[in-house]
Amino acid sequence: MKTSSPLSNIPIPGLIVKAQSGFFFVETGQGLVVCQLRGRLKQGRAVGDIAALGDHVQITNLTDGSGVIEEIEERERAIVRLDPRPRGVYQQVLLANPDQAVFVFACANPDPKLRMLDRFLVVAEKQKVPPIIIANKTDLLSHAEELFGLYTQLGYRVIYTSVKEGRGIEELREMLRGKISAFAGPSGVGKSSLLNALQPGLGLAVNEISVAMNKGKHTTVARQLFPLEGGGYVADTPGWKSLALWDTEPEEMDAYFPELAPLVAQCQFSDCTHTHEPGCAVLAALEAGRIHRERYESYLRLRTN
Repeated sequence: MKTSSPLSNIPIPGLIVKAQSGFFFVETGQGLVVCQLRGRLKQGRAVGDIAALGDHVQITNLTDGSGVIEEIEERERAIVRLDPRPRGVYQQVLLANPDQAVFVFACANPDPKLRMLDRFLVVAEKQKVPPIIIANKTDLLSHAEELFGLYTQLGYRVIYTSVKEGRGIEELREMLRGKISAFAGPSGVGKSSLLNALQPGLGLAVNEISVAMNKGKHTTVARQLFPLEGGGYVADTPGWKSLALWDTEPEEMDAYFPELAPLVAQCQFSDCTHTHEPGCAVLAALEAGRIHRERYESYLRLRTN
């Protein structure tokens, strides 16, 4: 059987921009190369994806135009989902090395699910992915800032957008420039329209992948980074509701709420659950109105899930 030889033994750096069925499309300074993993990288039982979308890799080009991934650089961060299997839990990497997570929620039609947003933010905090909140469809609600202003007060970046009015599109475009951004949000919030406003055709392309993944075709559908004309990439990352909290202990949940974290050291008991204990600084702040009750309710719900 004839095999291809390497063109050079000098590895070339690249970025995995598409992954499907064991094949990885790597963007290099010399163009796009379809690669497979070097055999030695697959030795032993893997407990998670060896290579994934967003990984920075070193490849060698073969004479037939394909390539081999020789090395996978250490990930700064990753968006990970648990995939239960007969031989144990497998960590599926939805996106490696994202620079930020963009959470799109509608101001109306559908009504914003702020409990879901709180969960997304906890996941982002835990996985150390800086979040951006998009309050979309502001043309349908006159007091959008009142609804999402709480998150600005907590230090989160909130961008108010309306495709119909052209509001916030340029601001969002600048936030995405030169970065790898993971998009997420419930259905019906106008994510595709928003992406199309950023770049014609982008929303349709991303939506095709998302629809296929939601139908359970995870193993055959290509995960893909979509390039932005101004530089950077976006990726659709459905399934945030099921991400990352599987290994979160109840007692660490307060660390992922920025309004609670500074108060923990002031509690009378080191193992305070902030639910009933005397001398609890969190409950005192809640009673004084310094913590929003809705956020506190989200904390309780996530702590017990």
